[in-house]
Amino acid sequence: MEDSNVIGVDGLILTSVDENVTGVENDELDNMENDNEVDSTNETRFIDVEMETIDTGELGLNSDIVVSDLDKGEGSNVKHVVFSREAPLVTKKLNKSVGGVEGADVGLGVGCACGGENLKSRPEDGKSERMPEKKLSRQDRVEWGRLFQGAVSSHDWDLAESLILMADPQTLNDALCISLDSIWFLCTQQELYGITGLIKKIISNGAYDFTRAALRTSFLASCVSAYQSRTMSMSDTVTVMAQRRGHLTGCHLNRLHERLQECNGDEVLKAEAAAKVQKFTEWALKCIGFHSRCQGNRDRVGHSTATEVQLQLSAFKTFLDLAGSNLTGKDFTEAFDAACFPLTLFSSSFNPGWASGISATAIQGLLGMLVEGGADNVNQCFLEASRFGSTELVRILLQIARRNSLDVDVDLALGFASHYGKIDTMECLVEEGNAMAFLGPLMRAAERGCMQVVQWFVKRGCRDMELCLALTAATSSSQVEIAAYLLPHVPHNVLAALSIEILKAAGERSGGSLEGVAFLLCSNFLGDPSATYAVADSIASSEDETVPPSLRTFLQEHWSQAAFSDGLSQGQQHYMNLVYILKWGASPISLRDLPGPLRVAIAYLPLYRECVKAGGCLFSQRLRGQLVEAARQLGGISLEEASQGKELLAVLEHHLPSFLLNPTGVA
Repeated sequence: MEDSNVIGVDGLILTSVDENVTGVENDELDNMENDNEVDSTNETRFIDVEMETIDTGELGLNSDIVVSDLDKGEGSNVKHVVFSREAPLVTKKLNKSVGGVEGADVGLGVGCACGGENLKSRPEDGKSERMPEKKLSRQDRVEWGRLFQGAVSSHDWDLAESLILMADPQTLNDALCISLDSIWFLCTQQELYGITGLIKKIISNGAYDFTRAALRTSFLASCVSAYQSRTMSMSDTVTVMAQRRGHLTGCHLNRLHERLQECNGDEVLKAEAAAKVQKFTEWALKCIGFHSRCQGNRDRVGHSTATEVQLQLSAFKTFLDLAGSNLTGKDFTEAFDAACFPLTLFSSSFNPGWASGISATAIQGLLGMLVEGGADNVNQCFLEASRFGSTELVRILLQIARRNSLDVDVDLALGFASHYGKIDTMECLVEEGNAMAFLGPLMRAAERGCMQVVQWFVKRGCRDMELCLALTAATSSSQVEIAAYLLPHVPHNVLAALSIEILKAAGERSGGSLEGVAFLLCSNFLGDPSATYAVADSIASSEDETVPPSLRTFLQEHWSQAAFSDGLSQGQQHYMNLVYILKWGASPISLRDLPGPLRVAIAYLPLYRECVKAGGCLFSQRLRGQLVEAARQLGGISLEEASQGKELLAVLEHHLPSFLLNPTGVA
C-alpha cells in the first residue's frame, strides 16, 4: 500500500495521492472517440480507466443539517436556518493501487516481467494451486492490472483465473474491485456466471478488502445509472469527454463547489477536495466509456434492459453474500452515501421521471440492498438530496423508505428545498412525500424576499394564519415586494384582529429598519384609513413595555394624531415664512415678480415630491397635516377627513406647473 498524506476540510477528509503512478494518457480518449470498432488484438489498450483508491472511505456528501428555532408545528416562530455540517464529503483513504478503480490508470503494455504466457500457464495436473506468495513489484502490479482488466472486459475467464494465481494479497484486492465494477455492464446470463465465478475465485484466494470494493462499485453504479438518464448517446458522451479532458461540465463542477463553499476550512484544501472528487467522477465516466467500447456498441451501456439490470443486481447480491460479516453496518452506510453522491452531482442532467424508469432500477436495487445490509443514513441522504434539488434521488429515497418502513423527515426536507429555491423538489416532497409543514419555509422565504418560493406556497394553499405570519415576516425584514404580494391574500378580518400584534412583531424583529411597517400603513392595510390611523396612534400612545422603543418613536413622529397636529403647525409656519419673504425679502430676485405657479412651486414642490415618494394609499399623519394646511392656504379648502388624501394632493397639483408634476401621483 502506497503512502498518502491526509488533508481535511471541516470534516471533509481526502487523501493526497502518490503521483508516481501514471494516469490516463491523453491519446486514449482520442482513440475511444475516433475508432469505430474494438480490435480484439488491441482491446486491452482501453483499460486505462483506473483512478484513486477508495479505501474504507466515503464518496458522498453527508451533512447533518439542522434548522434552529424550527418548530414544525403550526404555530412555530421560525427565525433563521442554521446548517451544521459533519463530514460533508469523506474519502478516508485514497491509495494508489494499480489495476483497480482506486489504482492508477493503467494501460496494457508489453514487456511484462510476468508475461501473458507465464501467467496463463497452469499445473499440468489441472489443480488450481497458488504460486508461492510474494509481493509483486510496482511494475509487475501495473502490468498484471493491465492484463487482468483486459481479460475481464473481454470475458476471458480462463486468462483472468490464471492471473489470480499470480497475484499477491493487495493485487487480489485490486482484482476484486475490477471484477466487481464490471457487473454493472453485464448483458447475458453467461457473463453473470463468468464474473460471479471469478469473484468467488478471487475471494477464495485471499482478497479481503470488501469495504473498498463495496464503496467503489457503489459510486460507479450510481454514475452508470445517472449516465443512463442523459439524453445524449454514449458516442456523443465519449466525444464530449475527449474534448473536455480533466474537466466536468460546468454545472456539475459548480454544484460541487457550491457544496464545498459551505464548509469551514482553508480555501486551498477545499480546492484540493474538489479536484479529488472531480477525478473520481472523471474515472467513472471513463470507465463507462471503456466498457461500452469493449461491448462493441457504445450506446448499449446507456440503455440497459430490465433483464440486464436483474443480472447486475444478482451479481451484486452474490458479492454481498460472499462478503458476509466482513462488511459492517458502517460499511453499508458509507457505500450508501457513495452511491447517492453522483446522483446529486448529476441531477441537473436527469430527464423528468427518470426515477421510475428502467435506468434507475439498478441504483434502486443497489440502495435497497445496502439498506437491508445495515445502512442507516437514508434520512441524511434524503435531506441532502432535497437541499441540492436532486428531485429524482428524492423520489428514489422516498420509495426506499416506504419499502423498508423507514422514517424520512419530509417536512424538514421541504424546508431545505425551499431555502434553496428548489421548486421541483418542493413539488415532489408535497405531492409524493405528503409534506405539510408550510409555515416555517413560507416565513423564511418571506424574510429572505424569495418571491418564487412565496408564490409557490400561496398557490399550493396556505392557511390564513400562515399567510398573516408570512406577511409579518416580510414586513419585519422590509421585504416590501413580498409584503405587497401577500397583503391581498390575508383576509381583512384576520388583519383587523391582529393589526396591533402585526405591527409590534414587525417592529420588534425589524433590525432597525421600519420600511416594512411604513409600507403597511401607507398601503392602508386595514382597508379603512380611519382604522389604520387609529391603530398607529394606539401603539404610539401606548405605555405597553412590549412595544419596541424604535417603533413607538417612529409612529409618534409620523403616524400619531399628535404628528398630524404637528404637521398642521409646520404647514402654517411654512406659509408665514413665505409671506415674510414675499413682503420683506431683500433678495435681488423678487419672488413677487414671478408667475403664481412658479411661486407655488418654490413654496410647495418639496412637499409634493415627498408625498409622491411616500406612495401608497395613505400619507403619514405628519404629511397629511402639512397638505391640509397647504390646501387651505392655496385654495381655501378644508379637507381634514382621513380618507381625503387624494383630494389634498390634487389641490396641490392644481396650483403647480404641469411640467413639474409626477405622472403617477398617489394610488
